Amino acid sequence: MSSDTEKHRELLSGLKQARGKADGSFEAAITAAFEHVFEHLERLNGHVSSGGPGGADRHLEPDESATLR
Repeated sequence: MSSDTEKHRELLSGLKQARGKADGSFEAAITAAFEHVFEHLERLNGHVSSGGPGGADRHLEPDESATLR
């Protein structure tokens, strides 16, 4: 099993265990989950960015949504 799959299971388990608690653990679990999502998005953006080695964003194509870049 990949370490990423294990991480996903950990995050889901943490969310399920913290659900309904009023001790801040749910907020911490949500934060950890979003941090992991942002890591994925950062890696994805690094793979699909065609802005060149400087990492600059390329210009949008006609009718291209910036949110789907």
